[in-house]
Amino acid sequence: MLQKADHLFAEQKYDRALIVIDSLRKVYPSAIETRKQALRLQQSIELKRSQEELAILDSTLQAVKADYLQQKDQVDKDKEQLRATPEELTLLTKTRVRRDSLQTRHDALCAKIRYIHKKQKEL
Repeated sequence: MLQKADHLFAEQKYDRALIVIDSLRKVYPSAIETRKQALRLQQSIELKRSQEELAILDSTLQAVKADYLQQKDQVDKDKEQLRATPEELTLLTKTRVRRDSLQTRHDALCAKIRYIHKKQKEL
């Protein structure tokens, strides 16, 4: 089962590999060494998945940050000239909320990756 999970990991079928690892733990509760190897593999899977998600999230976050700054500059200019519209202000607020939400997810993923690295060193 461990080899099957490892093979699925190599094929980037992370969810299926995790299911096999979970099954391994249930079917062989006393196979301590195998379960330790499965834990290492599980950590590797979670790390790889998190790193891939972080790469996508990071590029999205950068684009939203740039969009927010552009909108903010335009809104600030319009405010100075007393031309800022409610729609423009609402869009700026929604973009800021999206930026903040993405930043929070980004920070959480970074913390998860650091935690996995820490746990991998302990094994």
